[in-house]
Amino acid sequence: MKTIGIIGGLTWVSSLDYYRLLNQLVNYKLGGAEAAKIILYSVNFGEIKTLTETGNWKEIAIILTDAAKKIEQCGAGCLMIGANTMHKIADEVQAAVSIPLIHIAVETARSVSSQKLKKVALLGTKYTMQMDFYKNKLAEAQIDTIIPNEEDINYINTAIYRDMHKGFFPPEMKAEFMRIINDLIGEGAEGIILGCTEIPILIKQSDCTVPVFDTTEIHAKAAVAFALQDE
Repeated sequence: MKTIGIIGGLTWVSSLDYYRLLNQLVNYKLGGAEAAKIILYSVNFGEIKTLTETGNWKEIAIILTDAAKKIEQCGAGCLMIGANTMHKIADEVQAAVSIPLIHIAVETARSVSSQKLKKVALLGTKYTMQMDFYKNKLAEAQIDTIIPNEEDINYINTAIYRDMHKGFFPPEMKAEFMRIINDLIGEGAEGIILGCTEIPILIKQSDCTVPVFDTTEIHAKAAVAFALQDE
């Protein structure tokens, strides 16, 4: 079994889910008392949040590439960035290490393609929704992406950065997310990408009438498949 390296703390809330999923998936595959071999480097989300909001991606890249190098030096066989938004600088992180980076958007595109969907809605931070780095990976798989309107984008982004990173998911937040999702379905979305690793804590497949893509789970499954490929 290869060791999975993950840059976490992006946020600690979703890092908990990553740790749980990686271990559950390995145990499901191998049985007994088997668990994942994981190296977790947790960064200070407060620092990352400030840099993100000021558009200082260069400094974010420095922080994450430093974390990636340390993870590699500790013996990881692959690397994960435990957040969708931070894949904006995935190429810089990959260039800093020799181990493969498992790209969350690439794996999500594969999952969408496996269900033969051609038009999906993307929910996440405003950076994930409005910038091209994520949508381009979907486009490479011939998948069209739609996003909410400006007001709803701001609502989702605020919910993520104000509440979700603290583990706060009130009922009224879920109701508003479901309104946004149903609006997007009305606009032709055949599936919903939960493109922030905290959103799957709030929204489940049972809530929706179209396929939901839990990017945290998709990412974790890809990492486990890599780690166990020679088992």
